[in-house]
Amino acid sequence: MVLLVIDIQKGITDNRLYDFEGFINNTKRIIAAAREHNVEVIYVQHDDGPGTGFSVGDEAYEIADQVAPEKTDKVYVKDINSCFGNPELSAYLQGLDDRRLMIVGLQTNFCIDASVKSAFEKGFRVIIPEGTNSTFDNEYMDAGTTYRYYNEMMWPKRFAECVSVDEAISMMK
Repeated sequence: MVLLVIDIQKGITDNRLYDFEGFINNTKRIIAAAREHNVEVIYVQHDDGPGTGFSVGDEAYEIADQVAPEKTDKVYVKDINSCFGNPELSAYLQGLDDRRLMIVGLQTNFCIDASVKSAFEKGFRVIIPEGTNSTFDNEYMDAGTTYRYYNEMMWPKRFAECVSVDEAISMMK
């Protein structure tokens, strides 16, 4: 199993997110459990390109302090929604014997959804721990409705197993 920590970057990790405190606490708990059970933790950062304010060298681009990687963790950069858009990361994941990917991060309706569906299409067993992805309000749905739409309706029994944090941790053992 591998834990992918996607796009939890300073520019979008704040109290505008749905259930911000719960999201941070659940995500930290999952990362700590992964480390405790020797599950590889891989970080992914989104780069919108030079001059956007969300690119290499920009403060907003940096991984949020609450979930910062350790020096030995792999960190990959992507410039499209799905983390599989990074050829090196995609090849690395495709080369693993264990086809289980646990995915946490931001934003539910963009990079998390794209990565979940890409992973599913590539034959991975995708696991989403409850409360470890989040998003903002948008012009169509508030953040809570968006979160529930994906985690309760779109992904389960189609693209991913959406499980409690406790269940996700026991899957790591």
